[in-house]
Amino acid sequence: MNSLIARSGLFDDFFKDVAPGFYVKPLHGDPLPAQIKVDVKETPDAYTVQAEVPGVSKDDIHVTIEGNVVTLRAEVKQQDQTQDEKLLRSERYYGAVSRSFQLPQDIDNAAAKAKYENGVLMLTLPKKTASAGQRLTIE
Repeated sequence: MNSLIARSGLFDDFFKDVAPGFYVKPLHGDPLPAQIKVDVKETPDAYTVQAEVPGVSKDDIHVTIEGNVVTLRAEVKQQDQTQDEKLLRSERYYGAVSRSFQLPQDIDNAAAKAKYENGVLMLTLPKKTASAGQRLTIE
């Protein structure tokens, strides 16, 4: 069992009582988790990354690879919409979370692939092949 106090526990009740206008919960579903959960596996040729990003459109997920550093960023944009009615109030929830981690070897950006299905982002990140040392001609 996790012995840490949940974020929605004792402290939330305290702030609701002390400063009710200061503490506002989002109105739409659950906000993004504080950190994207990631599993990284290695084969001789590539790394496979499985990241949980539930409730996010694939257009709002951004993956950046620089050398051996992989950065995942997800944004949530939710809003109330009504049809055939006069809009009296519109409430929105916006949030973003990002995560960066370093792999032991550089990634071949041109061969990297990403797939998003059922809230899980799957990355296939081929390792950059080590080129043989090049001998320089001395002039």
